[in-house]
Amino acid sequence: MNPLIAVASVVAAGLAVGLASIGPGVEGIARQPEAEGKIRGTLLLSLAFMEALTIYGLVVALALLFANPFV
Repeated sequence: MNPLIAVASVVAAGLAVGLASIGPGVEGIARQPEAEGKIRGTLLLSLAFMEALTIYGLVVALALLFANPFV
């Protein structure tokens, strides 16, 4: 598989997950404006967890790339 295609598919998947999590939050705020604070807090917490998992994946990938323990 072409590495450029693999990179593009991973970036597209990440953007899709981010946009998919924002959509329901906007719909919920539109339906219940008084619950905006609770919805926003939950949304930001879930986005922070997704970002943390991404950073952990990056750390593992860099460790395997530059300090490969299997070689």
